[in-house]
Amino acid sequence: MAQTERYLDLPLEEVIGDRFGRYSKYIIQERALPDARDGLKPVQRRILYAMHKEGNTADKPFRKSAKTVGNVIGNYHPHGDSSVYDAMVRMSQEWKVRNILIDMHGNNGSVDGDPAAAMRYTEARLSKIASQLLRDIDRNTVDYIPNFDDSEEEPVVLPAMFPNLLVNGSTGISAGYATDIPPHHLGEIIDGVIMQMENPNVTLDDLLTIIKGPDFPTGGIVQGLDGIRQAYRTGKGKVVVRAKTEVEQLKGGKEQITITEIPYEVNKANLVKKMDELRLIKKSTELPRFVTIRIEQV
Repeated sequence: MAQTERYLDLPLEEVIGDRFGRYSKYIIQERALPDARDGLKPVQRRILYAMHKEGNTADKPFRKSAKTVGNVIGNYHPHGDSSVYDAMVRMSQEWKVRNILIDMHGNNGSVDGDPAAAMRYTEARLSKIASQLLRDIDRNTVDYIPNFDDSEEEPVVLPAMFPNLLVNGSTGISAGYATDIPPHHLGEIIDGVIMQMENPNVTLDDLLTIIKGPDFPTGGIVQGLDGIRQAYRTGKGKVVVRAKTEVEQLKGGKEQITITEIPYEVNKANLVKKMDELRLIKKSTELPRFVTIRIEQV
């Protein structure tokens, strides 16, 4: 019996809206933005869970990063290996996250923007604090869903014994949505959560007595509190951070400006290059000629 083709006569706006809606929902939930409950994007969650399931924990020896990447893309995340390894590397960079979730042995990049070594050269394991994100996961604390080929099950979210979204922050751009949450101090966030639990009607001013503001892994000085207050109150605010400097006296009456802390997400090599360009085009003529600038390794 021959099958007859069926056509739907639909407006273009309806078709485009439906298709783009499905696409954007997938991108938002399955790729670009973190889950507020554990502060992780799907690729990050799958990496941590795969390492936990394989026993690649902080109390065990390091394992080749390539082995973990292959396990993740083979069982949970059917995408390119470079995207998985890049996510692994970022979770190990102490100048990117406040508390590293992966302990990596080998070249995992630098604050100057140098790339990490290839996955076949580095080794990795879960950090000690990452175990608190996975604590009691084997005791039916979270729901599981089938993986992409129904051969395994993976957690929808990790139990997360601490608010990782605020502690390590997150950055992501999606279809119509974006997030840029700065990292915070672990102790301050936990104390703030306890205050909120004990007094659900606690005010923002009360929380600010404990949570002073973002706590960046590279240091720096936040300029003013207005941006922090607005961000905490409305979810959108601008926080300006400047470098921390010291003036040292040298021999011969010379002075040296030493930069000890740089703003978050600033590439140190590009910063030095830009300062040198300003010096060459004499944009910094207001500085005495005998002043030198030195940046200490962060």
